[in-house]
Amino acid sequence: QVQLVESGGGLVQAGGSLRLSCAASGLTFSRYAAGWFRQAPGKEREFVAAIRWGGSSTDYADSVKGRFAISRDNAKNTMYLQMSALKPEDTAVYYCAADRGGRLLPIRTDAYDYWGQGTQVTVSL
Repeated sequence: QVQLVESGGGLVQAGGSLRLSCAASGLTFSRYAAGWFRQAPGKEREFVAAIRWGGSSTDYADSVKGRFAISRDNAKNTMYLQMSALKPEDTAVYYCAADRGGRLLPIRTDAYDYWGQGTQVTVSL
């Protein structure tokens, strides 16, 4: 059974940093492109960042470029999202996802096959 489990969310002041982790099991994680999405109350789930299966290529939403960094450690079946210079508008539930479809850097939610349960990130003023 495939499982993706996020951790590392919490409450942080604006300008602060958090590091999210996504632990994968039940799949050969190194063969999957993976990504982070977020969903704020009353809004649709939106793309944050994606990383190629080997980690050589990444893509980011414009709203987080220069502040967030996606990475992965395939030996540990784990993906990370380092978030810095956080803003109140970054407040959302953050989800990790994996795509078995062979896409390089998928940014659409419907491209992903497996999802975690989400972790809450709250940024206060």
